[in-house]
Amino acid sequence: MKSILYYAAAALLCMASSCDHTPKFTIEGNITDANGKTIYLEQSGIHGVIALDSARLHNAGKFRFQAKAPEAPDFYRIRIENRIINFSIDSTETIHVTADYQDFPVNYQIEGSENNLKIKELTLMQIKLQNQVDAITSNLQEGKAARQQAEDSIRSAIQAYKEKVKREYIYKEPNKAYAYYALFQEINGYLLFDPFYSREDIKCFAAVATSFNNLYPHAIRSKNLYNMVIKGMKNTHAPVPNAEDETEAIPVTETGIIDISLRDPEGNKRKLSELKGKVVLLDFTAYQTAMSVSHNFTLRELYDKYAAQGLEIFQVSLDADEHFWRTAADNLPWICVHAPNGIYSNVVSIYNIQTLPTCFLIDRDNELHAREDKTENLEKAIKKLL
Repeated sequence: MKSILYYAAAALLCMASSCDHTPKFTIEGNITDANGKTIYLEQSGIHGVIALDSARLHNAGKFRFQAKAPEAPDFYRIRIENRIINFSIDSTETIHVTADYQDFPVNYQIEGSENNLKIKELTLMQIKLQNQVDAITSNLQEGKAARQQAEDSIRSAIQAYKEKVKREYIYKEPNKAYAYYALFQEINGYLLFDPFYSREDIKCFAAVATSFNNLYPHAIRSKNLYNMVIKGMKNTHAPVPNAEDETEAIPVTETGIIDISLRDPEGNKRKLSELKGKVVLLDFTAYQTAMSVSHNFTLRELYDKYAAQGLEIFQVSLDADEHFWRTAADNLPWICVHAPNGIYSNVVSIYNIQTLPTCFLIDRDNELHAREDKTENLEKAIKKLL
């Protein structure tokens, strides 16, 4: 009887621990100068970060986590406070990380996966680009650079970065996890590659989506990426069916305006013509572009300086993602409206919008005064009209 009970207990113990045959991956390593700090293992899911495990680090700084292996490539991170190292997992591999706490996010060694070496390269490149953009923005704020010069510098830096990433990471091996990772890099909280608005960027998403859909057709990431591409192709090839007409004709003189009637984030219809008596800066933009932050910074400067003298900004968003627009426009002090058909809206053709952002100045009599593609000329032109 005793032996029967013994084997029964052993079987239960085996089932609860060592006999767990669930495929797992391992991440282990050493973090120096982090005694007493907590290190976390987290999954970077499509809908947000999911906590998986944690451990307190001691003098040696050793850590070791195991978690259920994904059925298709997925993304994870280890975190100490707000310092993060991103990595990908394909199946049951073992990843080894060594780093020092002080420069944990940037100066670390990672072994066990070519994908993770590439992800590290991309991360360091993105940090360098962000620092470059921050420096240009700082010079603009301190008056050390002209607005147009700063915007051109940011645009040039971002474009050069994207071309390099397209060539060396996305199109080179679109079936790799690091190619997927590259698609979702951000600057100032905005995606560098726009899956909904830019035709060129959608090609990048499509290349990775095709590869992942062939290799992992049932994976959530594959399906999500595919759906993003379909939405982006729809947005850039055809107008949204049954979308509200945004234009209302008013008498137009040679220098007059064609009215714009669109809804603001609260759902109120706002008309351009109702601003007669004010000097209006009519701005066409897309918040999902990397230039949006610096451009809105310039507009904020002008608004704060001249709103009391009669300046109003009427900003038309051409973003394909309406929810993103609502979130981005939430704290802006001027009039923000959204064109449901994006780049295929009537106002785009009527006002001949070729690039974003594009600005127009309208005088107090509701007449179109000037088109200003360079923001460095805006203040001088506004002062004349005021």
